Amino acid sequence: MSDPVPEPVFEALARGGGGDGATAHLRAAQFGKHLLLLRRVVDAARAARHPDADRARNAYELLARAQEQAPEQVATVLRHPTVGVWARRTALALAGHRPERPRVTGLAAVAAVAALRGRMDARLEVPLDGPTAPLPSLGRAVLHTRGERALFETTGGRATLSTGHGPEVAVPEDPHEDAPGWHALRRLAAEHRGRRLTLLLDDLDPDRMPGADLVAHRIGAAELAHWRSTLEGAWRLLVDDHWTVAAETAGTVLTLTPITSPGGRAHTSATARHAYGNLGLSTPPGATLLALTFAHEVQHAKLSALLDLVDLTLPEDGSRYYAPWRPDPRPASGLFQGVYAHLGVAGFWRRHRHAVTGRESARAHADFAHWRRSTADAAGALADSGRLTTEGKRFLAATDRTLRAWLAEPVPAPAEEAADAAARTHWERWHARHG
Repeated sequence: MSDPVPEPVFEALARGGGGDGATAHLRAAQFGKHLLLLRRVVDAARAARHPDADRARNAYELLARAQEQAPEQVATVLRHPTVGVWARRTALALAGHRPERPRVTGLAAVAAVAALRGRMDARLEVPLDGPTAPLPSLGRAVLHTRGERALFETTGGRATLSTGHGPEVAVPEDPHEDAPGWHALRRLAAEHRGRRLTLLLDDLDPDRMPGADLVAHRIGAAELAHWRSTLEGAWRLLVDDHWTVAAETAGTVLTLTPITSPGGRAHTSATARHAYGNLGLSTPPGATLLALTFAHEVQHAKLSALLDLVDLTLPEDGSRYYAPWRPDPRPASGLFQGVYAHLGVAGFWRRHRHAVTGRESARAHADFAHWRRSTADAAGALADSGRLTTEGKRFLAATDRTLRAWLAEPVPAPAEEAADAAARTHWERWHARHG
């Protein structure tokens, strides 16, 4: 295996897990990606003679000084998912690969947060988004004016923002709490048996979940309390019965973004390819479903981060394949994502069926039987597609070994029969639609 992914990490991920070791490797790789993207914005702005190229360079120099002075504190903003989203989009726009105006001064907002977190004195202009000034990883100042920029000033670990038209806004001592003129990225925290999970609820940043149907309003107090209590229940369940998922969730997820659930569905979730660390989901109805969502979406995040280091599928050629969880045919890359994500779903129900009793246990057995069967069928189709690289074949072979072992585990006959019936029904409907 090539240096970017050590063999033990590759093998552990391919089997479906990886735990702390694998997520630490992927997290470090994504941090490096963000650093490279930020530098790319500076260089591309200069090469394109962008009018804000000097502002970007000055912001980058401030960011570098802050990182040297307080590397751990500054890493918090550098790792933030929206920093990577903004930097990638801006670099592509500067190179002419996206038909949009590049917002180069977004780098100033990153540098401003770095200076505040690093307790450095600084004074610079940050971009406005409508009447607000977003500060990634913290929140946004509501300035009740429109224009291009606001003045950000920080000294002694405190900061203010102003435009000269209206009152200035102070970033509160705890920036994750709302204050006059300040909308915070609010904390969601849970602790159980000495293990703690701390996330941010991002219902503010314009770059929080590209391509998703975002909830159009800020989450209110009652709903926020529901998110917090549901997270506490989900974290207890993961720590008690799904410790690998718990470790990978803590090592991967940084923010949750509320999204809408389409078509009247009870719940939906998503990850964005280049927003590592952010998980989009509709309001979680209960702890078990939220825990399952982590088991599912963390798999997507892990595989997306791995794909930045190694190709698993060949370039697309228009081929499409049957996915037992979708109504539409999928390309090989999409089917690979589905196989890996539903491996996590099957693994969740595999353990959960032994942690509960009665009707809940029967349902968990049925879900395990269904998802191990569906995932194994999809893995077989992917293996036969001819669209895998050498590393993709190696990865899928290890995934398939996990699935084959799970297929040999006994489940109650009604669960097996229900899985067979569901698989047959889905295939017949899909075949009738697509041939």
